[in-house]
Amino acid sequence: MMNYYKTTYKYQLVMVLFVLFALQSCSDFLEQEPGSQTSITEQLSTKKGILSALNGTYGSLEANVRGERFAVYADLQGGNLKFTPTITGNSRGQITIPINLENVYSFQDQALDSDFTTFYDESYDVINQTNLILEYVDALPDASDVEKKQIKAEALAIRAYSHYLLSLIYSQAVGNTSPDAQLGIVYNKKSLSGGITYPKRETLANTYSLIIEDITAALDNFSDKSLLAGPSYSFFNSINTKALLARVYLSKNDWQNAFATANDVILNSEVSLTPTENYISQWEQTNVPIAENLLEFSIPRDSGGEVGGSLSSYFGYFSNTNYNKYVASQDLLGLYESTDIRKQLFLVKALPTLINGVFVNVNYSFTKKLQDNPGYSAFRLSELYLIRAEAAFELGNLETAKNDINTIRARAKATLLTTTDNLEQALLLERRKELCFEGHLFFDLARRNKSVSRNDGCLSLNCSLDYPSPKFVLPIPRKNINLNSNLQQNESY
Repeated sequence: MMNYYKTTYKYQLVMVLFVLFALQSCSDFLEQEPGSQTSITEQLSTKKGILSALNGTYGSLEANVRGERFAVYADLQGGNLKFTPTITGNSRGQITIPINLENVYSFQDQALDSDFTTFYDESYDVINQTNLILEYVDALPDASDVEKKQIKAEALAIRAYSHYLLSLIYSQAVGNTSPDAQLGIVYNKKSLSGGITYPKRETLANTYSLIIEDITAALDNFSDKSLLAGPSYSFFNSINTKALLARVYLSKNDWQNAFATANDVILNSEVSLTPTENYISQWEQTNVPIAENLLEFSIPRDSGGEVGGSLSSYFGYFSNTNYNKYVASQDLLGLYESTDIRKQLFLVKALPTLINGVFVNVNYSFTKKLQDNPGYSAFRLSELYLIRAEAAFELGNLETAKNDINTIRARAKATLLTTTDNLEQALLLERRKELCFEGHLFFDLARRNKSVSRNDGCLSLNCSLDYPSPKFVLPIPRKNINLNSNLQQNESY
């Protein structure tokens, strides 16, 4: 009976993923007359078809990282976020945990019905899409070698990035245990067109090696620009792929390579830090990312240019009767000095809140980073300065670390460091203030082997999480374990 179930499921899964791939990747696929739909083989046999597929893969990736679960995860778990009161209905004025993250928020996610099942499945769907592209691109009869290499480069970068995000969620950060003894993730380099296999999870060391291998291959293939239409900052290129590589090296505790790669991006990207006088206004501008952005995935729009979804769905304020769920906690707000211009990146609004049965107007701080149709910012230059600073600190080059931190602090008009004392704490503090709401805090705490402490607005029975803990990672969804006996579950799940 189980074999029959597995066989049936395999067939259904292949068909569903193929159909999803076609629907998500090829807008003209939907416009054909019934009975004339194009097969995957036909679709990927021309340059036009494969570029449509690549564009669709970017769309799938954007939707996955923009989804509520991943978009708020690191800041929510780390303590940068709290919740607004309910606007209408019987629970008006009450503050509740969003249902999509109820178990995760309390560090009590369940393998049987994980809050992150969708993220897990869609990540591997994106990876399958990149694998299909990579399997067909070399045979294109109507693309030049340079064009084929560019398509490969972007697909490889997307594959590496998707695996890296999975490793953050499902693999413990490098700690006292050797990465050779830690569990990584399943690294998938073949599409489902060749049939379903039942792979084991790689070690964490092998996971990082495979991610770096894909990134290195991508860097060997990039040309001057993407073949896709749209803003250049929306696609992987040699510069933002090096930014990804620097972040991977940082996660791997490979300090020498993290320093060298971050330094390369800083010196050779032809992108500069946004100056003090433009910093706030650039975050406040509509539809365009801050100028120091290295990669921001384009949000979906219809034929009339109307937005189909953005991060304002979770962080936006429009009026006192139209606002969304996530605002800054005092745990974060209290870290900024009075002179720090980054305090101006918060929109403070008094909202009616039910306290002891009485409505009271309470101030809530919405981030200005994520108003007015914001896309998901994957990398910007500020992070590279902080990566270089951390790597320099670990390599014993304390003055360089201090100077890089001060570069970010000076731009913000914060007090400059005058000594190299307590640099690790200063690094974490600066990353938290500068990169808030960009998906770093919880992963930074895990990476630095630090505990979580959430105070302001915490609704969970578990407001703290001591390092080390198995709850720094989420469970592999049970349905995936049931279908693959080689897939080892994370500890405590």
